[in-house]
Amino acid sequence: MAKARELKGRIRTVQNTRKITRTMEMVSTSKLKRAQDRVAAARPYAERLSGVISRLLTPELAGRYPLLRQPAQVRRAAVLLITSNRGLAGAFNANLIREARNLLARLRSEGAEAELHAAGKKGIQFFRFAGEALHTSVSDVGDRPGAEDAQRLIDGLTQRFIDGELDAVYVVYAKFNSALSTPPTTMNLLPVVAPEGAEGGDLDYILEPGADEILGRILPLYVRNSVYRALVETSAAEHGARRTAMKNATDNATDLLESLSRTYNRVRQAAITQEIAEIVGGAAALE
Repeated sequence: MAKARELKGRIRTVQNTRKITRTMEMVSTSKLKRAQDRVAAARPYAERLSGVISRLLTPELAGRYPLLRQPAQVRRAAVLLITSNRGLAGAFNANLIREARNLLARLRSEGAEAELHAAGKKGIQFFRFAGEALHTSVSDVGDRPGAEDAQRLIDGLTQRFIDGELDAVYVVYAKFNSALSTPPTTMNLLPVVAPEGAEGGDLDYILEPGADEILGRILPLYVRNSVYRALVETSAAEHGARRTAMKNATDNATDLLESLSRTYNRVRQAAITQEIAEIVGGAAALE
């Protein structure tokens, strides 16, 4: 009977856990839908902006803008890592951290001085524990990142690139292909290069006041928008990963409950059989 009571306690514990994971799965599903809408809303603007830059950028103009400066050698680089603030998302954050560590190792093996900037508590906590110096850390970007979040993350790095303190800036984020496909991705943010495959290459433009001044205004906007897209895609990817992790946890809890229930029923049946045998044996002894 002691074993039966123990099994019953385990069953109650697993049932309570399943209620929690199922609730978290439903919450993540709801947040994922809104995050997907933000990704879908951000993409057309980003694609048109890329198309304009691709159309306007020429070798003659490229030499006039600091954001287009192509260094002969990358001596100092910055890596901006975007992770989530919360866990319970499977290997989501671990994959992003691994991507950033590999990038830092590659840059340093090539002789560059690589510095790390982190947005998201999970990345910050890991690298602080690992003893990696963080030049900047931001942990208050919420589930609905805005353009102002992208601006405060990248404007300082952009200015340092303009001033020649940095030769390259990379962003590590989760690319949102679908709820089940969110690979960690490295974006070469600075220097800006003409986007490949951008729409708008075959369009004719009437430029006012002119390509020179227009590029001067668009290039910083393009850099900020690229970081904004990285933020919204990582947010959507996080919710997708958490929904998948919670669904798997719920399914595993269901399987465990079935196994525990079968074991509990066998133990109860054995106990009842033993009690009946004892009663029958006692009655026979009285005769």
